[in-house]
Amino acid sequence: MYIIVGLGNPTRQYEHTRHNVGFDAIDYLIDTYRIPYSGVRHKAMYGKGMIGSQKVIVAKPVTYMNLSGESVRELTDYYKIDPERELIVLYDDVSLAPGQLRIRKKGSAGGHNGIKNIIAHLGTQNFLRVKIGVGEKPKGWDLAQYVLGHFPDGERKMVDEAIVRAGKAVELMLRDEVDKAMNEYNCIKQTVKE
Repeated sequence: MYIIVGLGNPTRQYEHTRHNVGFDAIDYLIDTYRIPYSGVRHKAMYGKGMIGSQKVIVAKPVTYMNLSGESVRELTDYYKIDPERELIVLYDDVSLAPGQLRIRKKGSAGGHNGIKNIIAHLGTQNFLRVKIGVGEKPKGWDLAQYVLGHFPDGERKMVDEAIVRAGKAVELMLRDEVDKAMNEYNCIKQTVKE
């Protein structure tokens, strides 16, 4: 069994912001694979289902981004999974252009407070992750203001396309084909803004 966690902030005001692309990716998986909603537990909205032949728990922490590790730790402890092999985290990355993906087997938080908190709670930075590019903040902008903002239409379309590719990458990762997912989806996606 795998636990797939998308990072974001709860409540309507944060819906579809740059910082919530992890939640958007989980919503895509729920819709695509018809994963039923199971309620709120372990400080997360979650569902149990199947992706291909693999049992999965999909989750969106309700702790707010900076405390995501509390939920992830509760989930991994309760379901007795090895976070270094059976956890996949999807989240936004400002160092990637909108629509780019980067799949990693491990790594530092890279300044992302949600990932920083997960690493602190799990005691390891060795877990699978899918980073979804939201673009670099413009010079002079406050980072928090930028990531809590919404995408212009052209960028939103690129990010929505990236979320579909992230779903396909997750399918490969669940089949233990992480290297294949990295080779296929870590390439730079050229898309013209509208």
